[in-house]
Amino acid sequence: MLDVGKWPIFALCSQEELKLIRQACVFGSAGNEVLYATENNEVFVLGTNCSGCLGTGDSQSTIEPQRLDTLCGKKIACLSYGSGPHVVVTSAEGEVYTWGHNAYSQLGNGTTNHGLVPCQVSTNLVNKKVIEVACGSHHSMVLTSDGEVYAWGYNNSGQVGSGSTANQPIPRRVTSCLQNKIAVNIACGQMCSMAVVENGEVYVWGYNGNGQLGLGSSGNQPIPCRIAALQGIRVHRVACGYAHTLVLTDEGQLYAWGANSYGQLGTGNKSNQSYPAPVIVDKDRVIEIAACHSAHTSAAKTQGGHVYMWGQCRGQSVILPHLTHFACTDDVFACFATPAVTWRLLSVEPDDHLTVAQSLKKEFDNPDTADLKFIVDGKYIHVHKVLLKIRCEHFRSILNNNDDDIIEMSEFSYQVYRAFLEYLYTDSISLPPEDAIGLLDLATFYGENRLKKLCQQTIKQSICEENAIALLSAAVKYEAEDLEEFCFRFCINHLTVVTQTTGFAEMDHDLLKNFISKASRVGAFKN
Repeated sequence: MLDVGKWPIFALCSQEELKLIRQACVFGSAGNEVLYATENNEVFVLGTNCSGCLGTGDSQSTIEPQRLDTLCGKKIACLSYGSGPHVVVTSAEGEVYTWGHNAYSQLGNGTTNHGLVPCQVSTNLVNKKVIEVACGSHHSMVLTSDGEVYAWGYNNSGQVGSGSTANQPIPRRVTSCLQNKIAVNIACGQMCSMAVVENGEVYVWGYNGNGQLGLGSSGNQPIPCRIAALQGIRVHRVACGYAHTLVLTDEGQLYAWGANSYGQLGTGNKSNQSYPAPVIVDKDRVIEIAACHSAHTSAAKTQGGHVYMWGQCRGQSVILPHLTHFACTDDVFACFATPAVTWRLLSVEPDDHLTVAQSLKKEFDNPDTADLKFIVDGKYIHVHKVLLKIRCEHFRSILNNNDDDIIEMSEFSYQVYRAFLEYLYTDSISLPPEDAIGLLDLATFYGENRLKKLCQQTIKQSICEENAIALLSAAVKYEAEDLEEFCFRFCINHLTVVTQTTGFAEMDHDLLKNFISKASRVGAFKN
């Protein structure tokens, strides 16, 4: 069940209705409009219906949930909304539907008539699968599965990235320096737009009066421009508030820039900032950032599950990240943002039906159904021959002519071997990062490339000054080039502290020689 009770508008729904909700979005200038989907993919709306934004075919407000037939049976994958409000939705198939306010063509249908019912946007998006949507106050943007960005709507400040300031009536691909780049994430502030590309660079365009583009200036930008100040930093996600921007790096660090009159940058003061400034949240890595273009509020969640908020919180200005008692960033927006909206589509997976993947997960190490036991370090791990053969080339060859129901294994530790077998059932690894090195060794040994990638991700998330050298040498040893590059970059970025660790003092001679010559090549020792 989705806990939506913190948003006042849901008080209009009965307990029975609330129990069925699987996805929900609260929007509108006062958080007075809501769209939700039930467990059998029926879509309902209720609220004030400003500019026909409920999609019911008229502009009548309703305190009774109304069904949106056009969207029933389509699984909603992503949703965003503007200030008019207008709504942009994508289905699991990647189709785009829009409705609501349209004075600036933000519905992408070539007209400026308000859209009273959801209509599919197909111009220039035929045969494209849309995977992410983002709206500014009166413009819309989508990201396709092949990494292309399309934008349309209000363009007074260049926010659709076309190079002019004429409104854009239909979706148009954002090109110039994004032309040959693969975008992986998009976001919109009120009147600006951003995209993160595959190599971690951030491109920005549109309104820049508060420095929200992070370019060190306050001039508007009619076409995408790379944020040069983030050179050497790999951005993973971007989130935009009304006029401020947050980014999360692959090392779990946070940077912010733009408007700051409510402390929404979290830098400890209220001065606007036109360059990216680091934000210190806890000592832990940040794994999620949250902001939305209708509010001056920021939130973040750390790896340890702590949720912080700052900026405009119930009318107060909070100028440094403040630890909350919430379990998710969504609650920050329900309880403290003005208006109380959702910063993203809230979703929950139904828990009664087990998918194939979930069923297999449950059977791992289950002695009741297993037909094979591994003994590692004197402990048993129960598995199913057929699954191992299906999932792993190595087992396919060794189990084919093997009738044993017990196999002893001594090359790897129990922890590592158990994690490997569990991975074959779950597609994920649950292992502390220091043991993930042993699993990386195993993945290399068995030629399991996807597992190798996962191990590298896990290890990246755990990197700190103390263990950076140990992780670097492991990466070199197991020929994990991506991880080696990451650890090397981390060591260079934290050089002073890393060179004082015992790991550095005990570093292998050849590795040290290599490290020093590579570091001097990138100018690490220049004063």
